[in-house]
Amino acid sequence: MDTSMLDIYTDYLISSFGQTTATGLSRLLDGHISHDKVTRFLSSEPQRSADLWRVVKPVVRLVESPDGVVIVDDSIEEKPDTDENELISWHYDHSKDRTVKGINFLTAAYEAAGVCLPVAFDLVTKEVTYVDQKTGKEKRKSAITKNERYRMLLRVCVHNQFQFRFVLNDLWFASSENMMFVKHDLKKEFVMPLKENRKVALAVEDKQHGRYRAVNTLELPPGATRQIWLEAVDFPLLLVKEVFTNEDGSTGTRYLVTSDLTLDNDQIRRLFQRRWSIEVYHKSLKQNALFVMFRSRTFSTQRNHLF
Repeated sequence: MDTSMLDIYTDYLISSFGQTTATGLSRLLDGHISHDKVTRFLSSEPQRSADLWRVVKPVVRLVESPDGVVIVDDSIEEKPDTDENELISWHYDHSKDRTVKGINFLTAAYEAAGVCLPVAFDLVTKEVTYVDQKTGKEKRKSAITKNERYRMLLRVCVHNQFQFRFVLNDLWFASSENMMFVKHDLKKEFVMPLKENRKVALAVEDKQHGRYRAVNTLELPPGATRQIWLEAVDFPLLLVKEVFTNEDGSTGTRYLVTSDLTLDNDQIRRLFQRRWSIEVYHKSLKQNALFVMFRSRTFSTQRNHLF
């Protein structure tokens, strides 16, 4: 990709307040860059995580630390009025508890020394079409699951050989399979939340005999940690209970587990708090970089705009 055009196009997105177009950029520069040149730039080979890594690698090398964390999260930006294709499709939005039409993407962000940088990304594409037997309507689905994409992004992070110790993510990626992957395959530690009804064993003997109970039935005082076992996870975890106040004044409860048995309650909660930096990044991407404010009908130009 033309790096000079990348810088110009990025500055255009950041400085714009409405719909962005190739014609708009050309007009802003008094025709010094033609509409066709912008279009060719966006129509070039789709950019991927390897291209992102080449851009951010120098900065990562400046801030990386053995105590760095990798945060993986997904987000959806709605595009209800755009024609459906393999990129713009229907996705379940767990924050709204319904399906929405738009772009679903995953980001792996590196947080160290107070700096949060995207280091890998993946756009969820639904390239497989099928007929829903209940409705008779044609629908789309992805060839790989979102959890497979999660693991793919983490493999990319390890392959790029920057220093990090912990992986952080939300409930939707806190499966037993992902925990086993982070601990055994990547040789990293993690802090993840658990659903309130997640079944846990209080001793290895209970696990061996299948004696599990819902995590929200445990008596766990604030500030305490407790060692627990999960089904399909072959190592013990430390559990903490976090009680917090929501914006509307209501009280919420969060259960966190870590694979690092040396941590205390405060360390676990402070580590997980670092996960929120990716929420800030996603919000900024949508609001300040006009993430979906573009007019394009082809997959390659849509993808490169998002890059």
